[in-house]
Amino acid sequence: MAKVVTFGEVMLRLSPPGYLRFSQARQFDATFGGGEANVAVSLARYGVDAHFVTRLPQNDIADMCTAELKGLGVNTDGIVYGGDRMGIYFLETGAVARGSKVVYDRAHSAISEITPGMVDWHKVLEGADWFHWTGITPALSQGAADACLEAIRVANEMEVKVSCDLNYRKKLWKYGKTAAEVMPRLVAGCDLILGNEEDAEKEFGIKPEGFDAEKTGGEIDQNIFVSVARQLMEKFPRCKKVAITLRGSINANHNTWGGVLYDGRTLWQSRRYDITHIVDRVGGGDSFMGGLLYGLLAYETDQEAIEFAAAASCLKHTVFGDYNRVTVAEVEALVRGGGSGRVSR
Repeated sequence: MAKVVTFGEVMLRLSPPGYLRFSQARQFDATFGGGEANVAVSLARYGVDAHFVTRLPQNDIADMCTAELKGLGVNTDGIVYGGDRMGIYFLETGAVARGSKVVYDRAHSAISEITPGMVDWHKVLEGADWFHWTGITPALSQGAADACLEAIRVANEMEVKVSCDLNYRKKLWKYGKTAAEVMPRLVAGCDLILGNEEDAEKEFGIKPEGFDAEKTGGEIDQNIFVSVARQLMEKFPRCKKVAITLRGSINANHNTWGGVLYDGRTLWQSRRYDITHIVDRVGGGDSFMGGLLYGLLAYETDQEAIEFAAAASCLKHTVFGDYNRVTVAEVEALVRGGGSGRVSR
């Protein structure tokens, strides 16, 4: 069984029931989530030996979180403890022309106060096949950025493959550094990069010509992203593959979805999905990343890997919460052409 280690922040997620606005809410549904934890859950559901590393306070809410992760099959032995609180994010789910809204309450969270040396990366990464991180972690604080760089360098030293989801979040970069200043030296240690056109532009000034995400109408020419992938690989020579998610937003409930994978020679394109009734799109990119890592580990071709990633993420849009609670069999059934939604008896 392959071993994959992910590193980042997991948060308490509080959201009004259904499509209620914050101003209408009198109660909140409580779940947990965070980019790298979401990837770990996906992989664990697929039978991978998934390890999640973070820093948490020692309190009942953190215990509740780790118990849930363990129950979903994620190894939490690498978590370190300290600090006073977990981060929280509030999610208002959008509908039709009203987009979803996120409010963060994560200042001074335990992981934002992490520093190099707190995690024994040589021990954590022993026997690992992949190490995964996202651009969210170095956005939290200088300490988190330094700890992430420390992990990447140890992974490179131990010949563990490294993947990154660029995940640009403009609301998070508040400690005096920009993503453009911090991200390049971290991404330089990556073998696989996942992103979209906004991530590449905001962090590295890379963008496809003639593309505006607000004017897609759900239709995207996948080939225009070859230029983005090539520019990323030229800027970061260690990188062997670039994946790009393709979301066409018709409205908050109706998106098209797919992805491409570029290896420097060939652009592998997934099937495009028309998701007409979105239940929860949060974690969509993470479910794609989890599916892609599994696909690269389990299948012989990049085409199979990108098809699995896109199908897994399509299914995530039907699942409430950050985590993609689907199985390999369910994803493979969709890849084969399923998706009618008939009752399984």
